[in-house]
Amino acid sequence: MTGAETADLPDEGALRTPDRLRRQASRLLSQLTMRSDRLVTEALAQVDARKWHYAVLASLEEYGPASQAELSRRSGIFRSDMVGVLNELAGRDLVERTPDPGDRRRNVITISPRGRRHLRRLDETLDDVHNTLLAPLSPAERDQFVRLLTRLLGHHTRTS
Repeated sequence: MTGAETADLPDEGALRTPDRLRRQASRLLSQLTMRSDRLVTEALAQVDARKWHYAVLASLEEYGPASQAELSRRSGIFRSDMVGVLNELAGRDLVERTPDPGDRRRNVITISPRGRRHLRRLDETLDDVHNTLLAPLSPAERDQFVRLLTRLLGHHTRTS
């Protein structure tokens, strides 16, 4: 067999997995999620970052300054965890906290110039991870895969 023909064959461990398990989309997604999460966590750790750092910096870069509560909604980070994440980012000068002029009890969080540079490095790191994770897929298949995942997630987010 050629390399192209063997690329679609399951590995030996998968051959011992019952067919009905190998056909379950939920199981496949769960297994891929575990591998993806490990790759992302390990890669971000190598550049002294965590997934939540990326989520906050990306949100601030794309949507602009926000309160802690708004950042929590945008990123999916629990409000109780957001303070710790922001403390880490502020301690490294990646974000700035300033009192909200409309409500002095609230802070407005802004990405700093250093945070923008760090975010670009995290983007490159995650691009490398995604290239590794999606290596067996062509560029068109990768785009289709992301579109399908986005559609599924959107459907289940709206209906749950």
